[in-house]
Formats: sequence, structure tokens, C-alpha cells
Amino acid sequence: MNSLLKFDFIVNKETNTVNIQREFDANLPLVWEAWTNPEILDQWWAPKPYRTETKSMDFREGGMWLYAMVSPENEKHWCKNDYYKIVQHEMFAGLDAFCDENGYVNTEMPRTNWTNVFTEADDKTMVNITATYEKLSDLEKVIEMGFEQGFTMALENLDQYLKAKFQLRKENKPINRARTTTYLNFAGQTEEAFNFYKSVFKTDFINGIKRFGDIPAEAGQPPVAEEIKKMVLHVELPILGGHILMATDAPQEMGFTLTSGNNMYICLEPETRAEAKRLFDELSDGGNVSMPLADMFFGAYFAEFKDKFGISWMINYQNR
Repeated sequence: MNSLLKFDFIVNKETNTVNIQREFDANLPLVWEAWTNPEILDQWWAPKPYRTETKSMDFREGGMWLYAMVSPENEKHWCKNDYYKIVQHEMFAGLDAFCDENGYVNTEMPRTNWTNVFTEADDKTMVNITATYEKLSDLEKVIEMGFEQGFTMALENLDQYLKAKFQLRKENKPINRARTTTYLNFAGQTEEAFNFYKSVFKTDFINGIKRFGDIPAEAGQPPVAEEIKKMVLHVELPILGGHILMATDAPQEMGFTLTSGNNMYICLEPETRAEAKRLFDELSDGGNVSMPLADMFFGAYFAEFKDKFGISWMINYQNR
């Protein structure tokens, strides 16, 4: 985490609450999506070396998120969040519980009543979180279980990955020239795959291979784990007709779970904001938007969605 961003974690035993203020170097739509889209939540919610696996999510008042925290040994610890109040892009509240895979509550464990409030200022977003418990012993139990350490690690993991990934994407396209690329995600096989594609198409990488170990260290930010330092953060390869293949490794150590359908995107990079908006409006009509078109903290006018036929797209106009 950037040491200049606000992060307070305050335990109040008189009111049985934990009050957290967490600032993000990103605009509100992006942060809201990170908290409310199950595909994105699965990528950051669990602290390393655990990962999150969503079974189902219905983000509406009266809906539920049912998910598992999965250990490196593939042991699953099930949880659910029952949403009872949602104000789009402002706040949501839910009652969290430990449960079984069908959502039946474990009454021997504490329940957390979450209220998350989102505010934006100067392209940064503050999330004010209040976690309330029925009694003091419940609060003390979740603190003893490592709530503060685990939550801090999860948020830092999200910060680190998004910042590095999109900063490198910006560096690799220094001018606004329209192009269409294909963005691929691999579970650790990016280098092997791209060396194969390089031999087939007889081309070379643009700006070489960037690795997770190349991420610059920042004060207050956890170092990149040794086991993923050599994995590929970003690579670009021309193939035919000026088309570019781009890719990254999505390591399980950082909470990523790849399945068929979330490992490949068609990425459109138009010359103007107006064209970016037109493409988004028309292609996403009737589809499923995971990131609405908005100015992002990494300098792009960006969106991510599936069209009505289930094809995954990115729109990426680089602001200048």
C-alpha cells in the first residue's frame, strides 16, 4: 500500500465494533466494482496464501454472496454475506457468517454486520467500514483469529496487482493509435506459451518480458512473494496483420482462479474518448458489465464486460 494513502484500523470494545478507513488511489466506480463483482472479489478478498472461490452471488437487497476461503491444501472454509441495504456507488450493508457450502450458518462462530460507505475526492476513493458484533466475546474472537492482519494483506494485494499491471500497460502504449489486441491470462504458463507463439509467428516481444519481480518496492507495501517473482506480469507479441497478443500470469498465490471464459479478452484501444464510449455503449448493450466505462487511476478511460453472446471485451483509451 502507498504509505501516503490513509488506513486506520480501530477496535472499540465499548461498542463491539471495528472501524476501518481505507483510501484507494482509484476512482469510485473501479473501487465499487472491486467490492461488488464476484469475479474481482475472487482475485483479492482472501489473504495470501488463501484464495477466494465464489459459489454464488446475488448483489441486491435480500441477496447473498456465498463463497469459500480455500487453503493451499484446497481445504474450504465457507462464508456468506446477506445483503440488506444497497445504495449504488454509495454504500452497502450485509450480515456475514461462517457457514457450510449450502449457506447454513455456523451458530458457534461470530457474525459480522458490515456497513461499507464509499466517497470520492481528487480521483481517490475512501471506504469507511464499520464491522459490528453482537457481543464483546465475538469481537475478541475475530481479532484473535487474525482479522486485522488478514484484511490488511488482502487490500494490499489488490493495490499491488492493479497498480503494477495497468501502469505497465500504459507504458507499453505511449501514443493513442487505434489498435485491437487480445489479452490472455495464464496460470503460470505465459512465458512458455509466448515463446511458442514467438517461434510460430517469427516475431519478437515488444519491450521484452516484464516480471512480477520487476514491481518496484514501496514503503509499507509487502514484497512480491519469491515463488512468483519470475512469473510474467506483462508481455506483448505482434502476430499477423499488426495484431498484438498481450498476456499476464494470474498466480493462485495472489488469489487468482482462472476458468475457461475469464482467461481471454478482446481489447479495443480507440483513438478518441468518443469512440471508446460508442464502442462500449453498443458492444455492452444486453451484456454483463463488470467494470463500467470510467476514468481509472492508471490513466485510462477503461471498461471491462461481456457482450450478450458471452464474449469478453476490454475498452482502453489512454488519457493524455
